[in-house]
Amino acid sequence: MSVSYFVRYDITTRDTAEFVRYYREVHLPHIAVWPGLKRIVLHTQVEWNDPYAITRGNSVLMVQFEFESAAALSKALFSPERAKARLDFQRFPAFAGTVTHQAMTSDELWRKGP
Repeated sequence: MSVSYFVRYDITTRDTAEFVRYYREVHLPHIAVWPGLKRIVLHTQVEWNDPYAITRGNSVLMVQFEFESAAALSKALFSPERAKARLDFQRFPAFAGTVTHQAMTSDELWRKGP
């Protein structure tokens, strides 16, 4: 079991590709140095269809940061490295919308074999 910290960008922006590029190339290096961080997974939009009536999400970007424990996450969130990443957030390409942060435990329940 691990702890994942998700940051979800339910936003609109003039240039989505540029926003994702900035996040990937400029912002993530500020995060990759957080203490205790094991893995970063970047989730971006893909076009898809579903035959059932569902509520579709509007996230442009969702990022998953994986830690060994809640204590490791807490250490990272209160670290000087995180403070530097928050400063870079102020330099993001312009956007409107909501950015949410959420921590959850992760249990991999199934994975198809090779």
